[in-house]
Amino acid sequence: MSRAKTELFERDLAAMASFSKALSHPVRIQILKILAEKDVCMCGEIVDLVPLAQSTVSQHLKELKEAGLIKGEVDGPKTCYCLDKMALESAMKSFSRVFSSICQCRIKGESK
Repeated sequence: MSRAKTELFERDLAAMASFSKALSHPVRIQILKILAEKDVCMCGEIVDLVPLAQSTVSQHLKELKEAGLIKGEVDGPKTCYCLDKMALESAMKSFSRVFSSICQCRIKGESK
């Protein structure tokens, strides 16, 4: 049985890659900013605040949800979205650890 290529790397790096993929479109970052500013679960209002079609916004919300950066709860015919603050904190720590490590390696290499 074959393994996914991401299984060959540290869990932290695989999580960072997933977060990075989810953040690779400006509208997804905008959606995260909107949810952070409102600090409440939002349904259709997100579509009103983003200059894209409802179906396109839904696809971007799906990407963010699959990466674990937002939560979505079904409320009748609507789905209400909010930030997953624990996942965002985890992403921030992962990025910080990796970039700190990269910067330390660069600083050591420059001193030679």
